[in-house]
Amino acid sequence: SDIGSQKERVVTEEEWLQKWEMGNIGFHKEQGHPLLQKYLDVLLNGRSGLRIFFPLCGKAVEMKWLADMGHSVVGVEVSEQAVKEFFSEHSLPYCEEPVPEISGAKLFQSTSGNISLYCCSIYDLSSSIVGKFDGVWDRGALVAVNPRDRQRYASLMISLVEKNSSCLLVTVSYDPNKHKGPPFYVPESEIKSLFG
Repeated sequence: SDIGSQKERVVTEEEWLQKWEMGNIGFHKEQGHPLLQKYLDVLLNGRSGLRIFFPLCGKAVEMKWLADMGHSVVGVEVSEQAVKEFFSEHSLPYCEEPVPEISGAKLFQSTSGNISLYCCSIYDLSSSIVGKFDGVWDRGALVAVNPRDRQRYASLMISLVEKNSSCLLVTVSYDPNKHKGPPFYVPESEIKSLFG
């Protein structure tokens, strides 16, 4: 699969943090994503009270939306600013504590207990720390991961989900030779080889 000149492209953690600091977050949607609303039944599959994972969650408004429906939401985000903005913009009280297994990581949890956001690298997570999930909403994670890290990302995601889980994955289609990304171009063939 030809992903053009993007194959070697690397965006560092510092660059992502800088995007948040500068408010350069065109990827953040103030309204819930229409594709999540459209395919919510696929994600939930008639089930209630699910554990739903938001990889590279930013301050996605859908986290509160799903939590308000009675689901338990867990996200991971490298920017502490994004995590704190999520709680303040929704006027949600929260507590903050260190994550003993991950040096420097913090867990921000709503006092209601149904939203838990880990502030660390996604690659520091494992099922022994966060448990397993019934569903995943990947709106901008796979397309944000550096192309060379996709296999590592996919393996992690597979290790974090229950057998009968559902994953909604949003990608973008364009000519990768015309844009350097992110969001990166991920062809359908590669998605199939990553996730089977």
